[in-house]
Amino acid sequence: MKVDINADLGEGYGPYTIADDYAMMANISSANVACGYHAGDPVIMDRTIRQAKEYGVDLGAHVSFPDRMGFGRRRIDMALLELETHVLYQLGALDGLARRVGHRITHMNPHGALGNLASADRETAEALARATLDFDPDIAFLVLPGSALEAAATEQGGRCVRLFLADRGYLANGQLAPRTQAGALIRDPEKVVERVLRVMETSEIDTVDGVVIPMPVQSILVHSDTEGAVELSLRIKRGIIERGGEIMSLSNQYQSVKT
Repeated sequence: MKVDINADLGEGYGPYTIADDYAMMANISSANVACGYHAGDPVIMDRTIRQAKEYGVDLGAHVSFPDRMGFGRRRIDMALLELETHVLYQLGALDGLARRVGHRITHMNPHGALGNLASADRETAEALARATLDFDPDIAFLVLPGSALEAAATEQGGRCVRLFLADRGYLANGQLAPRTQAGALIRDPEKVVERVLRVMETSEIDTVDGVVIPMPVQSILVHSDTEGAVELSLRIKRGIIERGGEIMSLSNQYQSVKT
């Protein structure tokens, strides 16, 4: 049972911070770094990249709609070519800073409204996959199992890593429950850890609709802005290890498969 633990990091702006990114680094194996659109700025991005490099944590691009005021949770209608350009812009910004310290982007995880749309809408998923693979065909996609993004990226020759969001409720169709729906946010730390261990051992999960769906995953996401996120990520890490599992970054999982 090898699994990656990742978190969305670098989500402050200027003097404002949301989470203790540095403390989170000790409990995760991959980081999704905000690229300045929903959060983050060049200084924060640079600092987060350096912290990831220090801890040997994989670096991912957390791309978003240009929606800083709404934290990337509002959908913005735009032409597909325009969307691709915005994605390339964010990848380029993160890559430029990473190169200076000898780190590299290993994966991409779309944030908020863009992630939800790419999971459900095939055209958006194809545009997101196309832009990412044009930038670097070796970048992996963090995807919901069975999503439009998984299908689009796979068809374009991309590598997908199936993701489970530890503190989010799911619908019967495998999509995330809207944040306004009851059960969409799991706030009890014990229940979050219990859900993760169940997914790891059975590859299934209960949905907010009251049904059980398959959930085969290789990566667990812990939101850094969740209250008590540092302690929660540590509890998840310990729980997996105590059950005989191994925490392994996305790039190392891929290398082990290749060899």
